[in-house]
Order: sequence, then structure tokens, then C-alpha cells
Amino acid sequence: MPFAQLTDARIHYSLEGDSALPVLVLSNSLGTDFLMWDSQMDAFLNTFRVLRYDTRGHCQSSITPGPYTIDQVSKDVVGLLDSLHLGRVHFCGLSMGGMTAMWLALNIPERLNKVIFCSTAVKIGTVETWQSRIDAVEKGGMNAIAASTMERWFTKSFRKNQPSTVTRIQKMVSASDSAGYIANCSAVRDFDFREQVSHITCNGLVISGKHDQATTPADGHFIAQQVQSAGFVELDAAHLSNIEASSQFNRAVLDFLA
Repeated sequence: MPFAQLTDARIHYSLEGDSALPVLVLSNSLGTDFLMWDSQMDAFLNTFRVLRYDTRGHCQSSITPGPYTIDQVSKDVVGLLDSLHLGRVHFCGLSMGGMTAMWLALNIPERLNKVIFCSTAVKIGTVETWQSRIDAVEKGGMNAIAASTMERWFTKSFRKNQPSTVTRIQKMVSASDSAGYIANCSAVRDFDFREQVSHITCNGLVISGKHDQATTPADGHFIAQQVQSAGFVELDAAHLSNIEASSQFNRAVLDFLA
């Protein structure tokens, strides 16, 4: 897979599909790489040229010294688009990627067409919650939080019925670089868009998981109510709705972007 060399980081990415089609960018959650979007590719490549990338501090992208900010990782997206000579794009981000979507929608609306905010919130968790997670990873590495993360990301029934999928995602989290993960935890911890979100004017869609305890449907409704003319879809899933309810997720995105 190719890399884009930015000012202070190298971003690992994949750009697939017909160059004549509009571009859809997919932005991953904290602790995953861009393969978390595999369940979307067959459906999306029929209509879009799809750009996926590993957020700074994840997988094959640079692990630069932390802490990071959402401002910083969002500017990486701008640099990636510039390096690939891409103009206006659709953008779909999940969890931390949804925070990136909010930052981009506010700060560079001229580069965006439609934006999908998935399983995200204007403020996630508390300082104490994030510090506890950082402490656990500093002490025990990624394996210290990988299993409990699956309990938040997927419903009990999905974990029971799709163990191979859950195992694959858990291995993805376990393989994440601890320093990069901690640096990105700081970015999510410090992000607070409660005042700014109402200034977003991009055409948006919010997707929430009915059983998501990290970024609840109430969090999703708040974004949808604040962003002008944003739609809202609730899926029967927990946090990673793009995996747990992939068919419904794909249809919601494609219907919105049509």
C-alpha cells in the first residue's frame, strides 16, 4: 500500500476504484486501522472511488511523539487530500473518525460534499475515564484493554454469533502501537465540539448504534439537531455499526450520498 509524506508524518493509505467516480473518504476509529472498513468496500466501490487511511499513530502511519489533537490528525487529512490532488470529497468517519469529520466540516467545508458522522459525539467520556485507559495501556500494553473494548464495540449477541469477526477486530486493537494509541486517546479526551457543532453547514447524516454506550443515540441526536438539515439513522448495533450492521449501514450511507 502507498504512503503520503506530509510535513512531519507519513500516512499510510489505500485509494481504490474508478478515477472518474466521486471520492469517498473513510476515517477509522481509535485503535483500528483502515481494514475496519472492509465490510463496506464491495458496496461502495460500485459508486465511489474510496480513500482509506491509517490515522497518525495507527498501524503503518507514523507514530510521532504525542499527545495528539483532533486538529492535528484532521490536518493530516487535508495534507493527504492535497498530496493526492483530490478536490471535494465525501467524508465518512466513525468514532474518532467522526470527530475528524466534525473538524473538517467546520474548518474546510469547501473541500467537502456530504459528511457522515458515525458512532460519535461532540464530547466522549471524561478526563478520568481516558486517564484510566491510558494508565492501563501504559502498565499492560494493548492487551490490557483489547477484550473489554470488544464488549463496548459489539453487542453480546453479535459477539456470540460472530466470534471470528470479533476476534479479528480484537487482534487489530491488540496489534496497535501503545504509544500511538495513548497519543490518540489524548486527542479524543480533549475534543469538545459542543459550542462549535452548530456552526457546521455541510449536508450531513448521523448514524448511531441503538446499543452503543460510548456514543449513545442521544449523542447522535444532539449532532443531528445542531447540524443544519442533518439526517439521523439508528441501527441495531453497538459502537462499530459498520461491522455489526454492515448491510444496513451501507444502505444508509449509499442512500444519503445518492
